[in-house]
Amino acid sequence: MHLLLQTHVNQAPATVWAGFTRNLFNQLSPPFPPVDVVRFDGCLTGDIVHLRLNFLLFRQDWISLITDQQTTPNEIFFIDEGTKLPFFLTYWQHRHRLLTDPAGGTIIADDITFRTPFWLTDYLMYPLMWLQFAYRKPIYRRIFS
Repeated sequence: MHLLLQTHVNQAPATVWAGFTRNLFNQLSPPFPPVDVVRFDGCLTGDIVHLRLNFLLFRQDWISLITDQQTTPNEIFFIDEGTKLPFFLTYWQHRHRLLTDPAGGTIIADDITFRTPFWLTDYLMYPLMWLQFAYRKPIYRRIFS
């Protein structure tokens, strides 16, 4: 499944890039499931992000490796790929894109490809994933206003 959400913010891409820190990551975590950040190396190639999702009765680890990071004149991006995923995912790739908006500011694009164990659950999971990432939009706007 492919999911793309875009958020316009009023800061330049370099300023937004500098704000992609553990503090931002903590603020972007949705209320459910609660997320403990076990490890956050950063957003550069080779960095690791290890999360522990708390579903109250059980916990699931989610470990992603930053597989690429590049800066071009019109875009800064990094890609995280799941190396250890919760039971409900079999594939995860999230391309975080900071695009220069010709009208000013930055477009933050969450470009996500995911798969679950079954094609039917891909479709059932889609609205939940959309909500999890739509939750970020007002936070991005507030932080990068």
